[in-house]
Amino acid sequence: MEQIVINGGKRLEGEVYVSGAKNAAVAIIPAAICANDICVIENLPYIEDVDGLTKAMTQIGAVCTQRDDNTLEIDSRNITNCCATYESVRQIRASYYLLGALLGRFGEAEVPLPGGCDFGVRPIDQHIKGFTALGATIDIEHGMIRARADKLVGTNIFLDVVSVGATINIMLAAVYAQGTTIIENAAKEPHVVDAANFLNMIGARVKGAGTDVIRITGVQKLHGGTYTIIPDQIESGTYMVAAAITGGDITVRNVIPKHMESVISKLSEMNCQISTGEDYIRVRGGGNLRCVNVKTMPYPGFPTDLQPQMMALLCKGHGTGILTETVWENRFQYINELKRLGANIKVDGRTAVVQGDARLTGAQVNATDLRAGAALVIAGLAAKGETIIGNVRYIDRGYERIEEKLSSLGADIKRINREV
Repeated sequence: MEQIVINGGKRLEGEVYVSGAKNAAVAIIPAAICANDICVIENLPYIEDVDGLTKAMTQIGAVCTQRDDNTLEIDSRNITNCCATYESVRQIRASYYLLGALLGRFGEAEVPLPGGCDFGVRPIDQHIKGFTALGATIDIEHGMIRARADKLVGTNIFLDVVSVGATINIMLAAVYAQGTTIIENAAKEPHVVDAANFLNMIGARVKGAGTDVIRITGVQKLHGGTYTIIPDQIESGTYMVAAAITGGDITVRNVIPKHMESVISKLSEMNCQISTGEDYIRVRGGGNLRCVNVKTMPYPGFPTDLQPQMMALLCKGHGTGILTETVWENRFQYINELKRLGANIKVDGRTAVVQGDARLTGAQVNATDLRAGAALVIAGLAAKGETIIGNVRYIDRGYERIEEKLSSLGADIKRINREV
C-alpha cells in the first residue's frame, strides 16, 4: 500500500511548474472521438484519471499512442464499439463524456453510471435532459446508460443548475446535430472554454463558451489536429496555498492568472503578498495569516475543488473563519481526518466554522477523495512531526508527481510502499 510521508514545518520556496488541467483533459480525450481522425493532445497531466480514460478509449476501438508522458495521439477512425465496460471506467467520474461524444458521432452510446470521488449526490439529470431535447432516447438499467438517436436536431436547452459536466456533454453531442443548439445557464469554467476551443480546432462551430449562453451549429464532418491543454487551475491553487501555510515564497509557473482571481483575492485578504506576470503567480506567506470567510461558487467564484485545501489553510490563520460549501452537499467528510492533525472545526450542514491558530501535529490519516487528499498534504506540510497519508490513489487521480514537486520546493516528503 502506497503512502505519502511528510515531516512538516519546512518553509517552502522556489519555482514549481503546473501540469495540464485534469478537468480539461478528461473532457478533451473523449472529445477526440468526434473527430473521426487523428488528434494529438499536448500538455496532458500524467495522472491516473488520464491513464484510465485512455484505456477506456482503447477498449472501444481508438488507437492511443503515448508519445511521451504528456502527449497522447488518438486515432478514432476505427471505433466500432459504442459500449464502454464498467471495469474500464468505474473509477472515473468523467467517463460520462464518452456518452456525449459517441452519441454525437454514432447516434448511440452505452456507458456505465459514472464513478469518481464520493462526496455527494452528483446526478446526471441535466445531461439526460440535454440529450433528450436533442432527440435521443435514454434508458438506464443494470447500472448502464443507453442513448439512441436516429437523428439529433439542434434546440434550446436551459440547464436547471449550472453544470460543467452537462454543458460539455451537450456540446459534444450537439456538434453533429442538425441546426443550432443553444445552451442557456451554461457553466463558464476554464475547462468548458478549453473543450470548446478544442472542438473548434477540429472544425466544430461553438460560440459563447465562457459565458452563460453557448451556441453550437452542427456540422457534417470534423477533422484531426494538435491541441495543447490549459494549465490546471486547481493544482495552481494548491501550490499557492502551500506557500501560504508554510510562510513560504513560491512562484507558480505555467499558469493563467486570470483563472486564479478568486484565489488571489482570498489569499491577499489573508495577508499573503502576491504578484503576477503573464504566466506566473508568486505567493509569499507570512507569520500573520488572518482567517477569512470563503464561499464556494461556480466560476468565476471560489472553486469547490480548492475548498478542502483552503480549510487546511484557515486552521493556521488568526481568528475564526467560516467556509460555506454551495456546490456539493457532503464535501466536508474529510474534516475528521484534519481533526486528527489538530484542526478545530465545527460543521453545521454546508457551513464549517474554523478556529484558527491550530497547533497541527503529525498523525496517520487517510485521503477520502482527491481534493481532500491534497488538503491533508497541505496540513501535513505545516504540522509538527510526521504525517502519514494513506489512500494516495485518490491524490494520484489529479496531481502529477506531487511529492516530487513539493520536494523540489524544500518539503520533506516521500512516497513509500508499506505492507498491510
